[in-house]
Amino acid sequence: MNEEMFDILLNKVSKKIQKEDTVMRNALPANLKLQVACRLLATGDSLASTLQYLYRVPKCSISKFLPDVFDAIYEALQDYIMVPQKESEWQGIINEFELKWNFPSCIGAIDGKHVVIQCPSSTGSQYFNYKGTFSIVLLALVDGNYNFTCVDIGSYGSQSDGGIFSKSNFMKAIETKQLKIPENSVIVGDDAFPLKSYLMKPYPRRYQQTDREKIYNYRHCRARRIVENAFGIMASRFRVFRKPILLAPETTIKLIKASCALHNWIRKSNSTSSISVDIEDYESGCIIPGTWRNDVGSEGMVPLHATQERNFIHEARQKREELADYFIGERAVNWQHKMIH
Repeated sequence: MNEEMFDILLNKVSKKIQKEDTVMRNALPANLKLQVACRLLATGDSLASTLQYLYRVPKCSISKFLPDVFDAIYEALQDYIMVPQKESEWQGIINEFELKWNFPSCIGAIDGKHVVIQCPSSTGSQYFNYKGTFSIVLLALVDGNYNFTCVDIGSYGSQSDGGIFSKSNFMKAIETKQLKIPENSVIVGDDAFPLKSYLMKPYPRRYQQTDREKIYNYRHCRARRIVENAFGIMASRFRVFRKPILLAPETTIKLIKASCALHNWIRKSNSTSSISVDIEDYESGCIIPGTWRNDVGSEGMVPLHATQERNFIHEARQKREELADYFIGERAVNWQHKMIH
């Protein structure tokens, strides 16, 4: 975010975060509050050991105004992260996946992360996950241009990874047809998600795969890698996610929502981002890593655990078989055989 973008954002949020002066003291300026919030997102600096001395604002005051600033950022940028409201908007995403990633009828790539937090007080084992840390789950659907289209935040880390999606508001909205999604469209996800008629996952790798299945998995992974890049770009830009977040769970949820909205706003407003994404070399069959992968050792975002493929419905398996046939027939690409050998 450059200075011009900061001023634009300040103009959007200042009325929501600026308090009135009193006879006892002057209110903290909106400019300062936004600077502190952006510094926290960009660096993950400690409130107690860094931010309160850098900005000469007590830790207790920072803790008090941060939730309001994160709420104001999300509200101001909400239009950049809204779920598509019309079938034509979903169709635009489908066209994008077809054109860029050669995957038909795809409305997005889905993935989830455990956002690691400090042990919250008086919560028992609610946030304690199988990795032995405490976390809040971020579930996100991403379009073909690395933007978040739908985020579901706040599931407890103690929930099983296999059940997080099934209990999410996003799955309920799909299955109750609240979203105007085109017929026969699909989402691509990894092994952490269940196989459904609207959610495709790779063929299991626990047995010897045929070339047909390998090609499907390659084409599937190629489209699904979009969401991995999106999370990587966000964690590279907002380094608060590189280590456990030392805030209350309620404030952390607001921080995640604000980060997702800022991610979309920055990508849609500034096409010359310094953070590059993964690129395929079709000649050699290799992936050229994006610059976000240079940030190694991140402990603040942990992937969901893979689940076994079971309890799927026949319609879902049949759709995957049809896509596999499609990828070796009508929609075969000339480099796909290089990628699987």
